[in-house]
Amino acid sequence: MVDKGPLEQARGLFRSLWHKDASAGPQGITGQRFVVVDTETTGLEPIRDRILSLGILPLQNGRIRVGEGQEWFLSQEVFDHRSVPIHGILKEGPHARIPEKEALLAFRESIDGAILVGHHVGFDREMLQAACFRWGLPRITNPFLDTELLYRQTRIKSPLLKRRDRYTLDDLAAEFNLSAKDRHTALGDAHITALAFLHLIPMLRAKGIFTLPQLLKVGRI
Repeated sequence: MVDKGPLEQARGLFRSLWHKDASAGPQGITGQRFVVVDTETTGLEPIRDRILSLGILPLQNGRIRVGEGQEWFLSQEVFDHRSVPIHGILKEGPHARIPEKEALLAFRESIDGAILVGHHVGFDREMLQAACFRWGLPRITNPFLDTELLYRQTRIKSPLLKRRDRYTLDDLAAEFNLSAKDRHTALGDAHITALAFLHLIPMLRAKGIFTLPQLLKVGRI
């Protein structure tokens, strides 16, 4: 479950921001469909490792479309017990499992026409592309936005301040006072990332990033 307080707060930020953008036409953010994506995997090697679960959460017109969120648990032909302490997903568990190809087809249908958003999403993209390759499916061509790149754009740039190499999803959750109780589940991480994304939008506007092309320029991987 998502904490209703932060969710409603983020929705308000999103609506107030995008209302100002309503006259921007096709170059504006208003009306653009985003889908936040997260994967839990057996490891960090896209060719060798496999996706254990895949979660998505759509956003549009200032709303997190919670009712359209989905999480698929995949049948495991490749399994590494060393990753279980991170995500808690066992080879056999309480969730219904579906074949990898079936999950990929459902995922591709759900993201049609959307811009994908994730934290360190380059890894998720590579895992998904490798899985598509295994089944002879076309590459995913949707644009991908990385919330770490977007967050970096909001930081003060000064030679007096040391810039960090990486900002984790836990860093963003702490920055925006977001609950991390569902951390390291695909849908839980998608919720946290979606809320962080909504908080980042007004901060990016303050940096002069008002349109969709500008957003893609600074956050696309």
